[in-house]
Amino acid sequence: MTDLLQHPLCHAADLGKAIPPHEFGVSVCLPLWKHVIGYEEKDPEVVGSFQSGYPRFCCPPAISSLFAMAEREFAKEGERCLVFPRLVHAQRCLDFIQTGRATAWTDERLGVAIFPAAAYDEARRFWRFCGECVSTRQAADALGTHPAGITAMQGHEANQTIRARIAALAGQQPEDVFLFPSGMAANYAVHRMLTTLFPGRKTAQLDFPYVDVLKLQQRFGTGAHFLPMIQDSEYDDLRTLLKGEALAGLFCEAPSNPLLRCVDFERLLEIRAVTRPDTPIIVDDTISTVVHADAHRVADVVTTSLTKSFSGQSDVLAGSVVLNRRSPHHAAFSAFLHANADHELWRGDAVALEHNSRDITERATRMSQNATALAEHLRAHPAVDRVWHAKVDGGRGYEFIRREHGGHGCLFSFTLKNPETRSQPVYDALRVTKGPSLGTNFTLACPYTLLAHYDELPWVESVGVSRWLLRVSAGLEDTADLIARFDEAIAA
Repeated sequence: MTDLLQHPLCHAADLGKAIPPHEFGVSVCLPLWKHVIGYEEKDPEVVGSFQSGYPRFCCPPAISSLFAMAEREFAKEGERCLVFPRLVHAQRCLDFIQTGRATAWTDERLGVAIFPAAAYDEARRFWRFCGECVSTRQAADALGTHPAGITAMQGHEANQTIRARIAALAGQQPEDVFLFPSGMAANYAVHRMLTTLFPGRKTAQLDFPYVDVLKLQQRFGTGAHFLPMIQDSEYDDLRTLLKGEALAGLFCEAPSNPLLRCVDFERLLEIRAVTRPDTPIIVDDTISTVVHADAHRVADVVTTSLTKSFSGQSDVLAGSVVLNRRSPHHAAFSAFLHANADHELWRGDAVALEHNSRDITERATRMSQNATALAEHLRAHPAVDRVWHAKVDGGRGYEFIRREHGGHGCLFSFTLKNPETRSQPVYDALRVTKGPSLGTNFTLACPYTLLAHYDELPWVESVGVSRWLLRVSAGLEDTADLIARFDEAIAA
């Protein structure tokens, strides 16, 4: 397999290649700025070149083939199908689109949602926002094209090892760790839990988050309040909101994606204590990782996309929820998740993730060191306008949860001076792998705002996110070599 540390996918000829370049790569290469625009505008020359894609957004070949096989078996004229890991996931999709029927399929008991073709786009929105996706490995195994060759017992043991590993790092118990087929599926489970246990209540998102975390709260349940936390006065707004309304939960990222900020957690805890002490706090630590931050110092529930730094290989989708034993909601949350949520990853994915995550501490440390070095170098570069990195932008909030000797995660973002003319040539010249996702063992860059918010650019700019923002996930490369690559691209 290509060594992406030394030979990144960054040239025009790499368009559409899987990242990493094999059947299970969960990202796709968009090497030039025009390719990003072409993807967003559904240019057939761009989209038609894709050999893979982030499975929640564009289905890799094995998953598309599994959908087609299910349609041949179950769909009547004018119907379409989506395939889910379990029957319960398919049924939730049908509940969302309010039409169709579900059935179990194959010895694996996959869940098939069968519905009118007119509902396909809405069903795919469920697939995207809720993340309960059948994996590429599971699809390839079901098709018989790439049998996993892993027993149920091996899968179970790998799941147990993963849960124990996460629990040990988090200082919690393995029975309080729940695994899901993606990070968004973990968020969806928590949202279902909160809106079930606290019916009729809205949630609140604090600070600008990863795009689908906010959209999930807005589309499901009773809706959401969004406080971008740009102004200090928004803490007073939060205090007023909590005095006047009981909420199902407060969602935060530590740090946030892509601006690497962090809510002032000490202040948040004080506001909650004097207004609604029973309001759950949910923190996503995907960017910092459990290695660098102890989000349970604040959170009742911690969510993580294990697809990212925990795996590092970018070849398996997974997510986790870790409950805080000290939370007053622990008993109710534990009972709900044990009764209504996933407990194990599919066996092939579990074995892959267990293997990938064995050196999470060493990798997360190296990634953080490289991100900090790059961010500090670019902050001093005369061609760079602004750098966002948790060491600076995380503020008191991040320091409150940062572990002793902990770092600041793998991610930073930056904008260039004269971005209208400089962003495209710099991105095009950058010799690192280019595409969506983060937390990979190899450095990965993308024009994040264009990829995540192409249809709502004026709105995101109104809350402080530049359309020209370049987001970088630092990998394990030699630090001096990485700095030289960025200098070379900017000079170009």
